[in-house]
Amino acid sequence: MNGPVGDEPMGELELVHTFTGPMPTGVSVSHRGRIFVNFPKWGDEVPATVVELRDGREMPYPDQAWNDPSGDDDAGAFVSVQSIVVDPADRLWVLDTGSPMFQPTKPGGPKLVRIDLDTDTVAQVITFPADVALPTTYLNDVRFDLRRGEAGVAYITDSADSGPNGIIVVDLASGASWRRLHDHPSTKAEPLTSFRPVVEGRPFLERPADGPPKPVSMGSDGIAISADGDRLYYCPLASRRLHSVSTEALADPGVTQEAVAATVVDEGDRGTASDGLESDDAGRLYLTSYEHNAVLRRLPDGEYETLVHDPRLLWPDTMSVATDGYLYVTANQLHRQPQYQRGKDLRRKPYALFRTRIDAGPVLLRR
Repeated sequence: MNGPVGDEPMGELELVHTFTGPMPTGVSVSHRGRIFVNFPKWGDEVPATVVELRDGREMPYPDQAWNDPSGDDDAGAFVSVQSIVVDPADRLWVLDTGSPMFQPTKPGGPKLVRIDLDTDTVAQVITFPADVALPTTYLNDVRFDLRRGEAGVAYITDSADSGPNGIIVVDLASGASWRRLHDHPSTKAEPLTSFRPVVEGRPFLERPADGPPKPVSMGSDGIAISADGDRLYYCPLASRRLHSVSTEALADPGVTQEAVAATVVDEGDRGTASDGLESDDAGRLYLTSYEHNAVLRRLPDGEYETLVHDPRLLWPDTMSVATDGYLYVTANQLHRQPQYQRGKDLRRKPYALFRTRIDAGPVLLRR
């Protein structure tokens, strides 16, 4: 793997926006350059869980009403959003966990919401039945393939830290959804016997104010679709391994769970632990490296290279490949939260949104 020497910065990292309020996770950029960001409700005061960046300001999106839920089961408002993605048709999708503070979900809270960017209005709301979004489910990230089916398919990771992990598949035309790779080993966090992540020189563990440390147990998290749409890549938060699975098998509800699992491929050791994954039309895969303050790129031949390494990338979280030829990435100091620091909040504001150029010209979206 090509990487930095010592701790010298590598690549060019441009600051796009700083956040002095709650910590961000997701970012996505529209075809026309509009930037959207979300803030999950993990303990910070969150005035709006989804915003658009306009002239340096964070504006509730699509409006404040959609950011003021009546309860954790409100299907008509955002409860606690973990991810936002602009699809290849330039529509914004909002993935609502329905799980503030990682609380058990209630029907109506976990949902996928489509917003028309021409009118800035909600055009579709897809909620999940209780046997798909389980009480323990934490909807983490989502990718779209509009080439499959009548209106396309969405794939969502369930990264639950205290329940079954897996991939949720959504038919965007009917709103029907089903679980795949339910608690499959490839979707689970690795045990400390085989995985010991280190961030800022310290083992990354849950460290409560009282009691002994314990391993981080969040499962399937990062997700990305191959350029040809044939494979879905995914990785647990607590793992350095990358896996892929057949999208044809995932998207066919008639295929058995065993047959889906038979299509899983262990793509090998990534060399680093990752939070977010992303892909582009050239068959390249992008991986955040929260252990090394970096973003890596996996080439079509399986080789890895460092796209950018910078000490300011304190926990690079979510990425967005935009049509302007840049990759956008949030850095939110997730590992400095109280649950990892014996009850002390060691985060230092501001948090940041950066971008780095990946190509000389525009790129096509594959998400």
